[in-house]
Amino acid sequence: MTRRQLIRHAGWFGGAVVLTVAGGEVMSHIAGPRGTTAEAAAETSGALRFVQVSDSHIGFHGPANLDVAGSFTEAIGQVNALGFRPDFVMHSGDLTHLSTAAQFDQVRQMMTGLQTDRVFTVPGEHDSIGDTGRAYRQIFGKGTLGDGWYSFDTHGVHFIALVNTLHLEKLGHLGTEQIDFVRKDLAGLPSDTPIVVFSHIPLFAMYPRWGWSTDDALKVIALLRRFSSVTCLNGHVHQLFTKTEGNITFHSATTTAYPLPKPGRAAAPTPQVVPARQLKAALGIRTVGYRQGDRELAVKDTRLA
Repeated sequence: MTRRQLIRHAGWFGGAVVLTVAGGEVMSHIAGPRGTTAEAAAETSGALRFVQVSDSHIGFHGPANLDVAGSFTEAIGQVNALGFRPDFVMHSGDLTHLSTAAQFDQVRQMMTGLQTDRVFTVPGEHDSIGDTGRAYRQIFGKGTLGDGWYSFDTHGVHFIALVNTLHLEKLGHLGTEQIDFVRKDLAGLPSDTPIVVFSHIPLFAMYPRWGWSTDDALKVIALLRRFSSVTCLNGHVHQLFTKTEGNITFHSATTTAYPLPKPGRAAAPTPQVVPARQLKAALGIRTVGYRQGDRELAVKDTRLA
């Protein structure tokens, strides 16, 4: 980074920054009200922009967050205040804490407040307690295959939503049927097609001791190797983490509910109590931007604080 770039980037600190890939260049600006020059330029650029939220845990009651519905409401408000209308919002799992019908209905109702064209979801392990995800699929599984996996295309990007939380012992698990779906789904795509994969549990070995990995993910990773740009977005770990392996970049998202300890810094991944004034600094949303013809996606994480 040149000195000029450093000075320019230093102005970002303290504000919510929106990144958009357009014409091969990453453009940045502080998020502002609709109608600003920067927003108007971005909206006419033809870029794809979407938002990832994760781990709302609606129904959780504990000192780590006494009002998870309130913090999720703030996250929704932050999405709506970004200054642009996301093409879609993806919730990457643990929508609820105990997978009750009332909790699913509550989070569904809350997400109707998102100002976006479409809302997508994948289930977390908390969304399948006691029924292998049946209640989740009744509300959120319309049009999906198998245990709730699916794919779609928009703006030249191919998206795959995977379920790795239903048949787990210690690690996440995809299963033969779902891996076969991915194989057939990718078979006809050119190798320069940008691929984005959503899952709840990481598809890389972030910290297997705590179950933060997927035991058969390498079979899917092998199918993704021929593509020039692959981005895998997950939740589950309640903290930001990025890892790159060749053409594949993995991004773990933060939560809108409560923080978990960093790998190895506690006996188990249990909800962490932080001072009330610091809680929102551990919670947030993620915006992702892409323009057709570019290779990589621009990822920006924003805290609720």
